[in-house]
Amino acid sequence: MTGARRLLVLSDGHPYEAAPFADLLASFDGWTVTHRIHPEAEEAVAAGAAREADAILFYDMPGYEFGGGTMTSRVPSPAYRRAITGYFARGGGAVAMHHAIAGWAEWPEWADMLGGRFLYQPGTVGGARHLDSGYRHDVAYDAMVLDPGHPVTAGLPPRFALCDELYLAPRWGDVTPLLRADHVFVRENFYSAAQAVAGRMFSNADWPHPPGSDLIGWEKPVGAGRLVYLQPGDGPAAYANPHLRRLLRNALDHVAAALVA
Repeated sequence: MTGARRLLVLSDGHPYEAAPFADLLASFDGWTVTHRIHPEAEEAVAAGAAREADAILFYDMPGYEFGGGTMTSRVPSPAYRRAITGYFARGGGAVAMHHAIAGWAEWPEWADMLGGRFLYQPGTVGGARHLDSGYRHDVAYDAMVLDPGHPVTAGLPPRFALCDELYLAPRWGDVTPLLRADHVFVRENFYSAAQAVAGRMFSNADWPHPPGSDLIGWEKPVGAGRLVYLQPGDGPAAYANPHLRRLLRNALDHVAAALVA
């Protein structure tokens, strides 16, 4: 592959600070970035934007409406679904970052592509029934590299510090583990997403969530392509972390290689 590669970035559906995120995108040397924001992002992908991409970065959480203590969700358009599944079927690669694991609650295939789901309400995912998921902001923890020989973790120290949001959420399927968090993933260390939707922020009362996985980064095949999920990336402190920037650059290089392998 010669010249700048083309990165399609999808965002919105979840709040984030636009200027620091733009700085993060600008740090990806060798990439020409096209940034689409929902709802226009869904329309652009449905119209063929994914066909022009060498990699996709999902930093979006589409398909929800929140308000008045309730949440509603919807499926993406048939054209969007065909475009995404077709992209991976052709060998396309993607990185899904942070809250992308919560997107499209009414499209189960999206959760299967990622190998996990953050649930705002109790539901059945991965063939099992689960309570709503947990969140915790501003957690100071160490990310620990599980596979130092993998292209995504190349050049990273064995462990590095982050201050970021963590999730207590189910994951399933065969994946290549890349990163774990040095944090205890039990209900006492998280808050209930369903209670937050209902207006009771930072509560885990009457929420008997079982312990969960500490895996925060993995790779899995999707169609003829590959997807890397990275849970870090909630806000400016994470965007500016040099190790996270290295991790993201590595991941984008790796998933793009699927198209030319």
